[in-house]
Amino acid sequence: MGVRKDLKRARRHGDLADRARVELVRDARGVVREARTPALVAPAGSGSTADIPFTNAAEAPDAVVLRRKVAGRWRPVTAAAFAREVTAAAKGLIAAGLAPGDRVALMSRTRYEWAVLDFAVWAAGGRTVPVYATSSAAQVEWIVRDSGAGLLFAETEENAATARAAVAGLDAPPSVRTIDDGAVLELARLGAGIGDEEVTARRAALTPDTVATLCYTSGTTGRPKGCALTHGNLYAEAANTVELLHPVFKAITGQRAATLLFLPLAHILGRTIQIACLLARIELGHCPSVKPDELRPELRAFRPTFVVGVPYLFEKIHATGRATAERMGRAASFDRAERVGVRFAEAYLARFLGTGPGPSVGLRLAWALYDLLVYRRIRKEVGGRLRYAISGGSPLDKRLNLFFHAAGIVIYEGYGLTETTAAATVTPPLRPRPGTVGLPVPGTAVRVADDGEVLIKGGIVCTSYWNDPEATAAALADGWFATGDLGSLDEEGYLTITGRKKDLIVTAGGKNVSPSVLEDRLRGRAPLGQCVVVGDNRPYVAALITLDPEALAHWLAVRGRPADTPVAALCRDPQLLAHVQQAVDHANEAVSRAESIRRFAVVEGEFTEDNGLLTPSMKIKRRAVEAAYEKEIEELYGG
Repeated sequence: MGVRKDLKRARRHGDLADRARVELVRDARGVVREARTPALVAPAGSGSTADIPFTNAAEAPDAVVLRRKVAGRWRPVTAAAFAREVTAAAKGLIAAGLAPGDRVALMSRTRYEWAVLDFAVWAAGGRTVPVYATSSAAQVEWIVRDSGAGLLFAETEENAATARAAVAGLDAPPSVRTIDDGAVLELARLGAGIGDEEVTARRAALTPDTVATLCYTSGTTGRPKGCALTHGNLYAEAANTVELLHPVFKAITGQRAATLLFLPLAHILGRTIQIACLLARIELGHCPSVKPDELRPELRAFRPTFVVGVPYLFEKIHATGRATAERMGRAASFDRAERVGVRFAEAYLARFLGTGPGPSVGLRLAWALYDLLVYRRIRKEVGGRLRYAISGGSPLDKRLNLFFHAAGIVIYEGYGLTETTAAATVTPPLRPRPGTVGLPVPGTAVRVADDGEVLIKGGIVCTSYWNDPEATAAALADGWFATGDLGSLDEEGYLTITGRKKDLIVTAGGKNVSPSVLEDRLRGRAPLGQCVVVGDNRPYVAALITLDPEALAHWLAVRGRPADTPVAALCRDPQLLAHVQQAVDHANEAVSRAESIRRFAVVEGEFTEDNGLLTPSMKIKRRAVEAAYEKEIEELYGG
């Protein structure tokens, strides 16, 4: 119901929708090759992101800017209280010997202390180096050695042990402190003799051009590179996205925005969302897990009004809803609700955008029925107040987006990279286009090169790769960052991503195939897990498909099959293979026959970070997968 009311209110707020007007550049044939959105916020002329907690404390000391989980309950944290904790930790860092410009590594899941330490490092004049809590010793060793971090905060003793083993061979190994062992409180005690004026002076010395953080890329095709992001980069991203989205959300919904952050803070998207929320004084909570069974109860307890996630999250929510319906003997009803929801959302959006008459009376009645039977259960699953979500990391299946729209949750897609300080494009709040990743973030330009590669320019683009001038020169020619992604711009400047340039498959027949289009549609169909499409220099396209353990357990249960049925047996099971074939048929609907999957193999095992087949941000390491499953691939082609 919320979506319909919001869109009705939106018609009365055309001024908000038109604030970020896109400028288009066409080639000689009239094709849109570049889209630019003027900045809504002027570039920072002074100061840094380190100032945010202190500005909040000065202007609104009693405002609740965070909520922290204490003894199983969410407790409010005011702006003044947060600034005090940041100051105390910054003093401790100074007392521990941190000099301006020094690097501090943070190896932790998403939690409150991450926020305190991040801002404390900045307030003390340092630079933060995020490290995924799941990183291997080899990954930690490379990041610490390349960045030159002299201090490392690890979340758990296990993380600390990994870090100590990783850095033991370095000429100057960093000091390792453990958050779970009270490292933040220890900093406060250590810095008790440092005056506030020292922190103020360090903070005042920072400028928008000062490097704030070294964020290392996922390393899907090689060794991770450290993106040197400045305070100006972080401000340009946070301030413009807040100014674009927040006033609209407040005006349309009448809610005070609140979000539960569960993306890894080692990932630039999670990090910039945290900065944006604190900048706008949007109530923020932290959850360390993205596992559905652990995240769902936290969503119900925190009750956010919006969340930021990756397609995997929305796929899992949808799969859980269907699994619940199937256990109740109502799978057919859920499937009808999905079909009705997609048709309803398409028709409703068409009317809102002025391209169609809207839903028929019959479709409205069917939607209202399924809102009672299905959609409201989806809303309850995510806390009951959720109205908006932002999805990034990979394309979201259009039908899934429309299904959530019918359920009262508008999902805005965005696109960006570590080098662009997270989002370079985002769907504008009052001009949705499911299936695209939106328009350039204000202050940003997007260009499509002659070979289809997406180029980005603006205040969000990083200054350089740390210790890598050659890579810097190659990626940042003429001020345009070459993303390595392929895409297109439509007549209104909306960007659609079609795949990675390096991942492009060229079949023996010369057909170019983007595997991500097929993989994203396959992955959203339970019980399928991660998938890899192959076919480079082969006669046709094929796919390796894994099974998701949680979804597979449900699939077996509802069919009365033993829970311990070996995956090896299921790889040849006619019933399962028929189910997978339906998913393959669904994926093939998105491409031409020459690009479609002709054969597939259900394989044992999973693609995980632990076995080296996924990056920490859940991107597939294609070359590693192809090497691990070389035998299965050869069999797909009669080898």
